[in-house]
Amino acid sequence: MLLKKMKKTSILFFCAFAQCMSVYAQTSEDTILIQGRDIPEVSIIAKVEQPADTRRKLSNEQLNRENTGQNLPFLLQNTPSFLATSDDGLGIGYTYFRVRGTDHTRINMTVNDVPLNDAESQTVFWVNMTDMASSLTNLTLQRGVGTSTNGSSSFGASLNMSTLPTQKMLNDSARAHVRLQFNGGMYHTFREMVSAQVQFPRNWRIEARLSKVNSDGYLYRAKSDLFSYYGSVGYYGKATNITFSAFGGMETTYMAWDGVTAENLLTDRRYNPAGEYTNANGDIAYYPRQNDNYKQQHFQINLVQKLAPQWVLNATLHYTHGGGYYEQMKANKKYSAFGLPNYEPNDSTVIKKSNFIRYKYLDNHYYGGIFSINYRSEPADLTIGGAGSHYMGDHWGLVTDDLYQTVTAEEFYRSNGVKAEGNIYAKANWRIINKQKRKLTLYGDLQYRYVYYHIGGINDEDLQPLTATRHYHFFNPKAGITYEDHGHQVYFNFAIANREPSRKNFTEAGEHDIPLPEKLYDYELGYTYSGERWRVGANLYYMDYKNQLVLTGKYSDTGAYLTRNVAKSHRMGIELTGLWMPTSWFQWSANLTLSRNKIPNYTDWVSIYDADWNEIRQDEINFGTVTIAFSPSVIFSNTFTFDYAGFRADVQTIAVSKQYLDNTMSEEAILKPYTVTNVTMHYTLPLPAKWPTIQLMAQANNLFNSAYESNGGNWMCQFEDGSRSYSPWYYAQAGINVHAGFVVQW
Repeated sequence: MLLKKMKKTSILFFCAFAQCMSVYAQTSEDTILIQGRDIPEVSIIAKVEQPADTRRKLSNEQLNRENTGQNLPFLLQNTPSFLATSDDGLGIGYTYFRVRGTDHTRINMTVNDVPLNDAESQTVFWVNMTDMASSLTNLTLQRGVGTSTNGSSSFGASLNMSTLPTQKMLNDSARAHVRLQFNGGMYHTFREMVSAQVQFPRNWRIEARLSKVNSDGYLYRAKSDLFSYYGSVGYYGKATNITFSAFGGMETTYMAWDGVTAENLLTDRRYNPAGEYTNANGDIAYYPRQNDNYKQQHFQINLVQKLAPQWVLNATLHYTHGGGYYEQMKANKKYSAFGLPNYEPNDSTVIKKSNFIRYKYLDNHYYGGIFSINYRSEPADLTIGGAGSHYMGDHWGLVTDDLYQTVTAEEFYRSNGVKAEGNIYAKANWRIINKQKRKLTLYGDLQYRYVYYHIGGINDEDLQPLTATRHYHFFNPKAGITYEDHGHQVYFNFAIANREPSRKNFTEAGEHDIPLPEKLYDYELGYTYSGERWRVGANLYYMDYKNQLVLTGKYSDTGAYLTRNVAKSHRMGIELTGLWMPTSWFQWSANLTLSRNKIPNYTDWVSIYDADWNEIRQDEINFGTVTIAFSPSVIFSNTFTFDYAGFRADVQTIAVSKQYLDNTMSEEAILKPYTVTNVTMHYTLPLPAKWPTIQLMAQANNLFNSAYESNGGNWMCQFEDGSRSYSPWYYAQAGINVHAGFVVQW
């Protein structure tokens, strides 16, 4: 209750602050306009990027056209080779994505060049930073390896986000604005957002945002109570830009990561088994506090310093703190599973099982520095940079006996992780030919990366001693060539990337698995043509892996994806994109990915059972050449956009082919093909120029009420007679769900 009051008070205070800033800006309008003309004298040189067409760049406006509170992955669904999924079925709670079949734990994500992926789990939990899209000035999603970046290497894509103002924003944002947004929809989904931006005299600029998102979720009890913030103070002078940013959030989310069987889908698609137990009366009940609770705060200081007409220094210091816990009912669990002695109420009775409440805690600190020196001239661009960081993470768990009250907050494991890394790189574009409509560019990129990782303590999975120390030395070279001529572009890129295993690869490795770093050889060949009203493109890719950590279809008891090394594997495909704009008010865009994702000569250790379900042994079984799990051969996205006289409508359809839930290619464990259509409509009221801008919004997701599952898993075993048993589970997504709201800006 206190927390809710604090949130309400914070929002009211913020609104008052925002209104004061707006009044100040209006009364000081002439001064700010004059000062705004001085700001562009800072020359910010863009860092070197691959001159290739495997990137998708989005502005803040483009990102937020469909933003009704869903997490960022659901706002990127019309990106080629991209799939989003969520545990709660709506995209509000725990949300994930894959690119070219590669899961989010192996996609490099940064904010202002600072790694966003957790150093140990190597993932980003978007639920910790709800409505992050509202504070992004731009976003770039690059498929394939991409250029050298901070943090772990990209193994399917890189997602680079920025909250810093662009030069255009500094030029245009002479006046302050305040923005209020509200929308509500089905399953008690609500989003409230207030933001303000003001530019002061003497080149100072302040931005702030508060967001609140609540939802009951599509699945029963899959509630989300999410809060996030963003704030920055910046000075933007003639030769110096310096920005201090703080952002983060807090979340309480009821668990929805257990999945359901195919039978559950037939009887009740909204069924959620999380927290289910049998109470003292013998009735089925659900633990009310089966929640995940987490806070995360990010702090960054970014400097852009003009050293000379063609030289610019970028430097960033950063610190991230995360901490929280989840509370979970573990019904009918053995005392020994928590390292506890059996309960013996008298000399003749031994009780081995009970209902337990388990608490798992995290507390981590991540800090470091980043720098780059950028040079730009007519024939060439050059970036030299590097970074260093240090991570410390503590993990521990407590358990309470909920049935017999014999144990109270007993610690049953504790471990820690330390990770230090550093990298240095140099990359350049050399324009051999640089005429008005004709260019030939060579690209080169060399990076060295060192990683030290140590974990120790007691493993939370089997309560056995846990210790591992690794030193990794990675060399990641990249090269490319691009030719452009009167709208035609042809390019070829080659890159080598290396990546270390995550914490889960160590803590949940089977007795036959020793986690190894993975290596990728990425080949990209593409062509695009841009005409006056249309654009087409084709990108061929071949991704050749050594020791790829592929998804197994299995999950940890916290819902984390589990992976294992396979010696050889590859992903190959073609990505086709097209855009046609026959009139000023209609646009048609589409993309299609056709791919083959294979593991030759795949072997895995399989548990062998007798007829009474007693495990006898584990055998290594060869499954031949198989399709990699969660890698559909066809992904299609189509969008029709109508934009006329203040009204805009986007009709988006996504179609995905069959996906296997593990690497055995069994038809008994698949995600069926699905097609989903979403419609978003906006209307800007035709008000006088001096009035606030008011925009109305309505959105219908899954318009045709498709019953589909976008994620799942499988457990497989084999019997002595050679027959196999498959136990797949699924994450059902919501049918048609409608949301509506408004935006007011002045």
